Amino acid sequence: MENKSSLELMKLSVLAGAMIGLAGFAYLAVGGVVGSILFSFGLISVYCYGLFLFTGLAGRTPIDTDGFNGLFQVLIGNIFGAILIALLARLSPLPLQEEAQKVFLSHISLGWWKAGLLSIACGWIVEEAVISAKAGIIIPTFLGVSIFVLCGFPHCIADAFYYALTPVDILRENAVQMIIIYVMIVLGNYLGCNLRRICKI
Repeated sequence: MENKSSLELMKLSVLAGAMIGLAGFAYLAVGGVVGSILFSFGLISVYCYGLFLFTGLAGRTPIDTDGFNGLFQVLIGNIFGAILIALLARLSPLPLQEEAQKVFLSHISLGWWKAGLLSIACGWIVEEAVISAKAGIIIPTFLGVSIFVLCGFPHCIADAFYYALTPVDILRENAVQMIIIYVMIVLGNYLGCNLRRICKI
């Protein structure tokens, strides 16, 4: 990441967010176990194309000012890419907004501390999937993604897609809670991605 220009970094980040958005699109369209497996398309695409995903980099980015700045840029690019796909999804005749609203309201009902704690599990799973993919083993990606999707562990980029797809009136009613909960999900994902380093595994 450190060898990339700002423009290249943003391009790879936006594309990663778009891939996760497409994965979320597929999940909402199909649902269930099959939908959770289809969601793995997003993470696998990130690996195959060498894209920059927040949860894919958080566990290996230097813990210093430059590292945080780079990771923040990736996060912004990911969110933007996911929102672009959410705008596309709003054109679909499928009941995607209703499904996205269910996800959104489930996070609101959790509250900030529960959402934050559950998101740690998602970060841990994604980090394991990253390590496995780098070792040439892709099966943990299918299994890991299915686990965090079916268990409802929040993923900050997937949630950017779901939230952006939720009807605007629902977002307005819950704007403050949404911001607080989203920040906690980002922090929880970051912590989960770094549990390996914290535990020195």
